[in-house]
Amino acid sequence: MAGMCCGIKVGETEPTSPVQPATRTARRRRMEIRKMISNISDISETHGLMKRRKSNSEFAVESSEPTRSLTLSVAVEKENSAPGDSGVDEEFPKFGVTSVCGRRRDMEDAVSIQPFFCEKEGSRKRKFNHGVHFYGVFDGHGCSHVAKKCKERMHAILKEEIVKRNGEAETEGESEDNWSETMSLSFNRMDKEVGERVNTSTADVAAVTTSCRCELQTPQCDAVGSTAVVAVVTREKIVVSNCGDSRAILCRGGVAVPLSSDHKPDRPDELDRIEKAGGRVIYWDGARVLGMLAMSRAIGDNYLKPYVIPDPEITITDRTLEDECLIIASDGLWDVVSNETAASVARMCLINAGSPPSPPQSPGNDTIVDAGRECSDKACSDASILLTKLALARHSADNVSVVVVDLRSIR
Repeated sequence: MAGMCCGIKVGETEPTSPVQPATRTARRRRMEIRKMISNISDISETHGLMKRRKSNSEFAVESSEPTRSLTLSVAVEKENSAPGDSGVDEEFPKFGVTSVCGRRRDMEDAVSIQPFFCEKEGSRKRKFNHGVHFYGVFDGHGCSHVAKKCKERMHAILKEEIVKRNGEAETEGESEDNWSETMSLSFNRMDKEVGERVNTSTADVAAVTTSCRCELQTPQCDAVGSTAVVAVVTREKIVVSNCGDSRAILCRGGVAVPLSSDHKPDRPDELDRIEKAGGRVIYWDGARVLGMLAMSRAIGDNYLKPYVIPDPEITITDRTLEDECLIIASDGLWDVVSNETAASVARMCLINAGSPPSPPQSPGNDTIVDAGRECSDKACSDASILLTKLALARHSADNVSVVVVDLRSIR
C-alpha cells in the first residue's frame, strides 16, 4: 500500500522532477554553507593580526555556579605612537601584552608600553637594537587611580630625568651609577606627584577624574597605592627598577634569571628596615605592614610612611646573544606561576610559533570572546595569553597583567 513521505508517494515511482519546496530548501542550505565558509575564511585571515581592539570594556563570564560571575576588564591600550612614525627603516620592538581582571571585582592593574620613548624627534629611523624602550606594569591597591597615574606619567618623568642628566634624550652614555640615580629620582618624583594629586581639593579632584570610586567618596585617598616594575631596554642593557611585589625575569639560554626581588614585609632586610623606622609587621592573612599592606614598598600609601617607601631596587643587566625574552608581570601571575615555568612557556611560544591560542578563560566557564591584549608580534602575544590562561587555571585571585618582550633580535 502506497503512503506519503516528504511529499513523495512511497511504493510508487518517484516523480521525474524534484518537488518545489525541496528545491527552495536545498538552495537555502547551499547559500548558508557558502556564507559560513566565507565567514570562517575572514576570521582565519584576521585572527593572527588581532584586529579586535576593545579598550576599557568589560566582558561578563558566567561560571558553572549560577550565583557566581567573573568579569574580565580590558585595561590595556597600545601606546606606541610617537613623532617620526613615518620612518620606514625602523624595526618595531616585538612584544605582547595581556591584562585581565580575573577573579577580582575591579581592574586595578595598568600597563605602559613606550617604544622609542627616549629618542630625539626625527631620530627613529633605526633598528630595534639601537632604540630605547620602556615597559612598565603597575599593580594598584585600594583603587586604580595611582596605577593609572603611573601609567600616564612614569615614562615622561624618566625621560625628563635622563634629559636633565645628559642634556639630550639619549641614554648610550649612561653608566650604572647614573641609571641607578635616575631611576630612583624618577620613582620618588612619581610618588610625590601622586601625593600632591590625592591631597587636592574636592573640586580639583573632580576636574581630574570622575571615574575613581574612592575619590568620589572622599578627596583624601592616602590609603591608595601601586607597585611599579619598570624595564628600560637599550641596545646593550636591560635596566629594571622594582618597587613592590610585581616582578621581571629574563629568559637566557633556557634559564629563568630574576631581574627583581619582591618587597614583602617579612623579607629579612625589609623587616629590619620597617622595625628600625618604628613600624611593625603583623601576620594577618600573611605578613602585612601594621597588619594592613602586604608589601613593604609602593608608590602612594601615604598613611603608611615611613614604613612603606617608594625607593626602587635597581638591577642593570648586560644583554647577550643567549637572551631570549623578558617577562614583566603583576603578582597575579607570580602568586601561582614560578619563574622557571613562566620562562619555559614563553620560550616554547617563541620557538614554536603556531596558531594563536584562544583568549584567556576561567576554568569551568564559557570561553571569553576577547581579551585585553595588544601586540607587535604574534609569538609574544601567544606567550602572554598562555601565561594569563595558566594563572587563571591555577586560580589566581588577583588581576593578571603580563608583558613578554622578544630580545632575540640582538642576533
